[in-house]
Amino acid sequence: MSFWRHRRVLVTGASGLVGSWLVKDLLRLEASVAVLVMDSDPQSELFRSGDVLRTTVFNGRLQDFSEVERAVGVSEADTVFHLAAQTLVGPARRAPLHTFESNIRGTYHVLEACRRHGEQVRRLVVASSDKAYGDQPTLPYAESMPLLGRHPYDVSKACADLLAQGYHRSYGLPVAVARCGNIYGGGDLNWSRIVPGTIRSLLHGERPVLRSDGSFVRDYIYVRDIVHAYLTLAEQMEERGVAGEGFNFGHTKPLTVLQLCTIIGRLMKRAALRPDIRGSAQGEIHSQYLSCEKASRSLGWRPRYGLEAGLKETIAWYRGYLSGRGAARGSSRAL
Repeated sequence: MSFWRHRRVLVTGASGLVGSWLVKDLLRLEASVAVLVMDSDPQSELFRSGDVLRTTVFNGRLQDFSEVERAVGVSEADTVFHLAAQTLVGPARRAPLHTFESNIRGTYHVLEACRRHGEQVRRLVVASSDKAYGDQPTLPYAESMPLLGRHPYDVSKACADLLAQGYHRSYGLPVAVARCGNIYGGGDLNWSRIVPGTIRSLLHGERPVLRSDGSFVRDYIYVRDIVHAYLTLAEQMEERGVAGEGFNFGHTKPLTVLQLCTIIGRLMKRAALRPDIRGSAQGEIHSQYLSCEKASRSLGWRPRYGLEAGLKETIAWYRGYLSGRGAARGSSRAL
């Protein structure tokens, strides 16, 4: 707690899945938190929990450099977590321009704002993704591999990743990149994703719909483990071999989509509702999972939650959310 107490922190994308939980932990650790959000979404965990009332709010778009620089400068943050992005593969394929504007332009705006306020910003964590690695000949992904993103979302994350590295090499910006597996947890309202989509369908007594054939392999990690990873990375930014580097964060126990769906069904006692497998997914890499040896060796980081423990907390969150909100029924189309 002593590291974060009264430390001035800015979080972009604070109303998203990870951002909401990161803000919650920073407030618990007594940091002074500012957030940059595009919209005030009342369904976001940031707003529903009331945590936003304990932060300084900057409304703005990543694509507007003046708004980004204002948030960095006025907040006087010495630590910046850049999480804001368009995070869905499907919309990125259908509308790549919006994704590139948000994920690429938005990232270099944050990097440039932090560079211009270099006397103030002492650490910057940029959220990337395992998707930046693209389709590699061998797995698991290791940080020594090149970034080979080919589809729009993958390319956007690879570009953001390389921009961060370039700002460190050229200007000495104290930035590190977190490449994460598939993050799940309470607060994710993108129902097309496998975890929230499956849980919502099963709570409604419906068969979950899978866009893929169910054999796609992913590395699923609980949001609270990712928050711990971001905090750890920021705390150790001044240690040798951290700034300018990329680090993988995942559960390191890959599962097929069908395996994950089956586990969720068992935990919810709805195993009889077998998935409706459509096999219609496009622009998706078949198998992606991470080696986290570098994060373990250099940062001492390891996931704290087992898969079932994380899923049980997640299921409980959605059970409460959906019963309280009276959400509209309807099948979800997950990967």
